[in-house]
Amino acid sequence: MQRRAFSLTAAAAVFALTAGVACAQTKWDLASAYPATNFHSENLVQFASDVEKATGGKLKITVHSNASLFKAPEIKRAVQGGQAQAGEIIFANFQNEWQIYGADGLPFLADSYDEAAKLYKAQKPMIEKKLAEQGMGLLYSVAWPPQGIYTKKPLNSAADLKGVKWRAYSPATSRIAELVGAQPVTVQAAELSQALSTGIVDSTMTSGATGVDSKLYESLKYYYDTQAWLPKNAVLVNKQAFDALDKPTQEAVLKAAAAAEARGTAASKRVNLETLEKLKANGMQVVTPSAQLKADLKKVGDTMLKEWLEKAGPEGKALIDAFSKP
Repeated sequence: MQRRAFSLTAAAAVFALTAGVACAQTKWDLASAYPATNFHSENLVQFASDVEKATGGKLKITVHSNASLFKAPEIKRAVQGGQAQAGEIIFANFQNEWQIYGADGLPFLADSYDEAAKLYKAQKPMIEKKLAEQGMGLLYSVAWPPQGIYTKKPLNSAADLKGVKWRAYSPATSRIAELVGAQPVTVQAAELSQALSTGIVDSTMTSGATGVDSKLYESLKYYYDTQAWLPKNAVLVNKQAFDALDKPTQEAVLKAAAAAEARGTAASKRVNLETLEKLKANGMQVVTPSAQLKADLKKVGDTMLKEWLEKAGPEGKALIDAFSKP
């Protein structure tokens, strides 16, 4: 009888211990809008794995890719409201909310990885302050490969874009369409393939990476490598959820985020080269824009920067001044 009592006591102790471990685990949902095979999504999964490993399973982050938890425009609000503890957004999508978010969507302002990094350095303190006011934090940010123009027909100048159905995904891409006389149609990344196959759109301005993800070579024939801008994705965290973590777990998250930013940037550069080769291998013509097309698009960029500075006010001027410093 005594032995049985001991066994029960031991079993109860083991149960209490395992229950304690189970209770100690924190679970987060991280919402993303891009396919699981996209380099941003793969980076998110690695980030989540690094966090789980570094915290000994104390914090488990589940990545929900391809807009399976929330659609792209809903993710920021979901993180802000705590429906998801973390989420990945593309800053340029939120320019109408605050102009500074749209700075990296201004064509030909920052048109290389080095210039994009310089712009991010100038943007970052302003963005962190804004997100903190909205109850969020910035974990890390990674630029997309440079943006080019996909079309069904050849382009010699901007005039050749007149009347085409242009897929827009941000205020900047809509404005480019208006300035070149194209017809902007809002389509998010997850719906792009369908929109092309059904004729809703017949051109778009995006990266080689999205071109491969969405198999644009099945519907479009030309890719003009304009290197117009390098929009950034950002991984946001709900401040309340982050603050609820103990100090070592917070440090593990921040360390994994810094590693993800460096790894993601290296992946973006690699993917840029690989995806252009994949587009060619699948029959798409990858074309260097003509001098006329470049000049036309530069005018579009100058107009958009002027308009943006008018809307962004002193904050916008401070950002461009900081970015323009040698």
